[in-house]
Amino acid sequence: MKMIMKISGLLISFSLLFLYPFVCQANYDSNFTRPPPRPLFIVSHGRPKFHPQQVHISLAGKDHMRVTYTTDDMHVASMVEYGKHPKKYDKKTAGESTSYRYFFYNSGKIHHVKIGPLQPNTKYYYRCGGHGDEFSFKTPPSKFPIEFAVAGDLGQTDWTLSTLDQMMKRDFDVFLLPGDLSYADTHQPLWDSFGRLLETLASTRPWMVTEGNHEIESFPINDHISFTSYNARWLMPHAESLSHSNLYYSFDVAGVHTVMLGSYTPYDSHSDQYHWLQADLRKVDRKKTPWLVVVMHMPWYSTNKAHYGEGEKMRNALESLLYRAQVDVVFAGHVHTYERFKPIYKKKADPCGPMYITIGDGGNREGLALRFKKPQSPLSVFRESSFGHGRLRIIDHKRAHWSWHRNNDEMSFIADEVSFESPRALSHCHSNRFRGEI
Repeated sequence: MKMIMKISGLLISFSLLFLYPFVCQANYDSNFTRPPPRPLFIVSHGRPKFHPQQVHISLAGKDHMRVTYTTDDMHVASMVEYGKHPKKYDKKTAGESTSYRYFFYNSGKIHHVKIGPLQPNTKYYYRCGGHGDEFSFKTPPSKFPIEFAVAGDLGQTDWTLSTLDQMMKRDFDVFLLPGDLSYADTHQPLWDSFGRLLETLASTRPWMVTEGNHEIESFPINDHISFTSYNARWLMPHAESLSHSNLYYSFDVAGVHTVMLGSYTPYDSHSDQYHWLQADLRKVDRKKTPWLVVVMHMPWYSTNKAHYGEGEKMRNALESLLYRAQVDVVFAGHVHTYERFKPIYKKKADPCGPMYITIGDGGNREGLALRFKKPQSPLSVFRESSFGHGRLRIIDHKRAHWSWHRNNDEMSFIADEVSFESPRALSHCHSNRFRGEI
């Protein structure tokens, strides 16, 4: 069976070689040569059409979770039964559904059901649509400590499987994905395969994602279909955070306010995203949420030659907002490598600025970005082109620990780690910084 899936993956990879040049995506560095593409790992359904598949969960406002699943049978109800004991569901909630057409592809029925209120740090059992398997998840804690797993540019290859396997070996509370999910690149069945591939993990812990360039999926003659697949399948809490777009939003969990930005939707000072971000940051109460984390796809700081400088326009537009809001950490993907920087503001080391981390090494089919600029910038603390994932553990209101886990055959290896305090804990960051108006 595994051999059949790999052969299917090779066939799809071959077809993508012809489709990919015509897909509207970000500008790529023409001087950068990637390693050979990795065969795709295709996961088929193989169950009745009414059977729920591609199950994943996400945070959906205070004390609520959104359960998303897909059925090939368009008559299955958008409904989730749940409770605190296996096979005993004392609550039932109805939701909404959607579907979409992409050229000759018709999606299944995509269900989104928001359940709650839920108790923190509690295990719940649930069933989707009145059919199929029982799943379970644990809600995040309401107070510190809390642990985030982080990995970008996942795709669906053997490398991806290794990353997911390593993540599953140690518990976490919330997963952050800074863009580039399925690498479907207009080949819509790959979205279905991707949903099945990650179901085991994504059905048990909330996945909070933002879009990357591989989610755009536009052809020059059909710009209106941009992000159609992503928006239909990965509904995030944008309405709950007063955003008018699923491409950027925010959420609170256990004393951490996390902002998910959109690198491929307007962000200049006249844009809706800019004004939403201003308003969102103004409302942050650091007594209730002492930590402030930002996630986006396109990195603002990088010493890798791949995609070098692509984030400059966005940095120039938004960096001062993040600095004045005293953001603690900024995660990005896009560049298929790992790199951690010192706290920075306007291209200079600044202990009051955010720590920038690029973590686009989840397992994509394109391979790793191997070429770094030399000599290494003094702003760059650690950089390595290997697949892996990261862990951000917030210990209390001012202390945190970050670790990057390189994929090995059996166990992940901690190749980089740092314990640090929030810039808010530094007195001169309060007294010497021009706060201004966010």
